[in-house]
Amino acid sequence: MIVDVVVEDDRWDAAGLEVLAERAANATFAHLSLTPPFGDAFEVSLLACDDTRIAVLNADFRDKPAPTNVLSWPSEERASDQAGGPPQPPTDPELGDIAIAFETCAREAAEQGKDFPTHVSHLLVHGILHLLGYDHIDDKDAALMEGLEVEILGKMGICNPYKG
Repeated sequence: MIVDVVVEDDRWDAAGLEVLAERAANATFAHLSLTPPFGDAFEVSLLACDDTRIAVLNADFRDKPAPTNVLSWPSEERASDQAGGPPQPPTDPELGDIAIAFETCAREAAEQGKDFPTHVSHLLVHGILHLLGYDHIDDKDAALMEGLEVEILGKMGICNPYKG
């Protein structure tokens, strides 16, 4: 697994984002028993930014001019044809791009009483699952995706993020 991290906000370096990203990616692929086609390594690009930058991205790509915690752009459409079904496996080792915003992640972690690395790990698993075609648009897809997140995080020693 290769996670190419581009750091625009130096606070991410102090938070150990590269280690968290590799760990989240490896746990996700191991849990899903996914191996890249042709023996290549899967690749994910990760932009470590601030709220100002992610608000611009959110406005440009989702028409929502506000900061958010994480955004994902899959390199190819992988969604299942039926709600709650597993997505198509990747055919390209380059999975796509993720952006993550420092201030929003820090604020959410504090509001939820979670430590920062735990919350960021959850968001990274969430973003990687989006790159793999999982989504939470409808209830069946959300149940599948959230269930996978809980299982993957559990294997990482992280408690269920959806419980109080």
